[in-house]
Amino acid sequence: MKLYTRTAGTGLPLVLLHAFPLSSAMWLAQRGGLAAGCHVVTPDLRGFGGSPLGDDEPSVDAMADDVAELLDTMGLDKAVVGGLSMGGYVAMALARRHPGRLSGVILANTKASPDTPEAAANRETIAQRLLDGGDLLDTVPNLLGTTSLERRGMVVGRVRGLVGSAPARAAAWAQRAMAARPDSFDTLRGLNVPALVIAGDEDKITPVGDAEAMTKALPDARLVVIGRAGHLSAIETPETFNRAVADFLTALA
Repeated sequence: MKLYTRTAGTGLPLVLLHAFPLSSAMWLAQRGGLAAGCHVVTPDLRGFGGSPLGDDEPSVDAMADDVAELLDTMGLDKAVVGGLSMGGYVAMALARRHPGRLSGVILANTKASPDTPEAAANRETIAQRLLDGGDLLDTVPNLLGTTSLERRGMVVGRVRGLVGSAPARAAAWAQRAMAARPDSFDTLRGLNVPALVIAGDEDKITPVGDAEAMTKALPDARLVVIGRAGHLSAIETPETFNRAVADFLTALA
């Protein structure tokens, strides 16, 4: 699986994994704002953006293996790996399957718990609806916080454009992959690298409590709660998000 990848900068490798159902285009402000201090690597996860979907069964493990293969292709032994929402699930799968490839972890607007049976069933309903021609924009409510919806019209328009460009087959595949993901708390407890957990105080999909639970499970972690940010904190409040990441990378160095 060859992932289409956008990169910027040089130095410490920082791999950022995008949210559902977006692409590496969501990391525009991070490539611009963090490239002065590190090598920012932002792949399109399989099926999204410029990356092919392939024929594998839906699985966050498959997506994690794709990222490990990308590191091999780029000649990177280790990297700080960060993920937002679905990207966080993939980062945790990478920590479980390829722990030696991580020099640090960033988990933003995500959670370590698996889907409830009801949530998994809802994902399957959405996947089937998408394959039957349903509108993806109707299936992803609550991506943005109240402040963004009321005051950040450009952010709203940009997110709608990113969601609207996602292929239905890839979105259905990813929904099924997320529905099948395991509990990751044991993985977090065994992680032996520093971690940064980021939450938005207006996030209705993965509230601050989910971030607090991950921070508690991780042996070496700090929690940053961003004000006036919803589920897509990196897009809604990029300067604050970048500052938190830059501070974390500076402490690592």
